[in-house]
Amino acid sequence: MTSPMNRTTDRSRAAWTRLFTTHGLPCDDALLATFVGRRGQESLAEHVHLLPGHSVDELFDEACGYLDGPDSPPPYPVPGAAELIARLHADGVPIAVVTSGLREHATALLELVGGAGLFKALITAEDVAVGKPYPEGYLAGLAALGVEPAYAVAFEDAPAGIAAAKAAGLRCIGITTTHDAEALDAADRAVADLTGINWHQLAYDRGGLRWPRSLMTRPVGNRRPGRRPGSPWPVRCPTPGATCCWSPP
Repeated sequence: MTSPMNRTTDRSRAAWTRLFTTHGLPCDDALLATFVGRRGQESLAEHVHLLPGHSVDELFDEACGYLDGPDSPPPYPVPGAAELIARLHADGVPIAVVTSGLREHATALLELVGGAGLFKALITAEDVAVGKPYPEGYLAGLAALGVEPAYAVAFEDAPAGIAAAKAAGLRCIGITTTHDAEALDAADRAVADLTGINWHQLAYDRGGLRWPRSLMTRPVGNRRPGRRPGSPWPVRCPTPGATCCWSPP
């Protein structure tokens, strides 16, 4: 499951900066950092006291209006994202997007990496009661995919997202596109981008992640470990009738 496939931080920072400066307030990196990886309304709720006479919803709508302004930095795909998603889709690996953004924005951004049709589930800000760093979004994504946390890997670029993924029981790879590796130290591994990510190696425990060996030794329901035809990677179904995904031996 993944969130940071497109680099949108510059655009978001510009929108939040314009919101605060338009209302005569200073806006520095420390303030902007409170918005990264989180639902905008929840972040704004922490600062709305600085803007008397305005509601969170009103301010959020104003900030969203700045996203597509003429001076707004354009979003662009994280290197390797489109290629990784295409490979996973071709191999039949189910993918979900779990994002703090709005569904309208997320759907448009997915066009940069191949389109929403490549994903089995899209969990957005509207789908959860509480956003990252709480795990609700990732738990909804797991339910939509029909897999257990131990069979899933999250890709995240912000501490809030990593915390949400880990709280949901997922392994997590941090991507240092918005934070340095030290800030993402709660992830199981950090990479500069998605170039060269090999899902088969990752699932086969050659990527530095640790997976429960018991997952490959115990039967689930009336099913036992099998192998995808023509592939050395075992295939497991976490529950009878659920979508199969690769797991390590």
